Amino acid sequence: MPPTPFVAWTDAAGRPGYLHGTKARLQVGDLLEPGRASNFGVEKPSAFVYFTGTLDAATWGAELALGEEPGHIYIVEPTSPFEDDPNLTNQRFAGNPTQSFRSRAPLRILGELHPWQGHDPAQVEAMRAGIARLQAAGQGPLPD
Repeated sequence: MPPTPFVAWTDAAGRPGYLHGTKARLQVGDLLEPGRASNFGVEKPSAFVYFTGTLDAATWGAELALGEEPGHIYIVEPTSPFEDDPNLTNQRFAGNPTQSFRSRAPLRILGELHPWQGHDPAQVEAMRAGIARLQAAGQGPLPD
């Protein structure tokens, strides 16, 4: 069963933390930095790195990222202050129930979460189709 939306992720000891879903293969200690291409194919480098406090949002990131590689969900640590992701906060959901954030500073990779359960393939395809419609209309998924 896929993760429940809007439920905060906690580690095995019950401590809250942050996650980043992607297809990129990273190692513990690596820094995930702004200035790289987005997971979603936005042509210009992203000015931010995005992360979440929910497993559901991280799962979507791992599933929807471009590429044929399997998705990865990393446990991350912000290295500097961060803000709510305005692409989701109040635009798509009132407040920040998805616990989606962004930062201009790197995220440190603390570990990889596995195993994790993905969404139903039909849901993933429907979400990809929605992203494609936005891009065709000139509304990329993550405007900086």
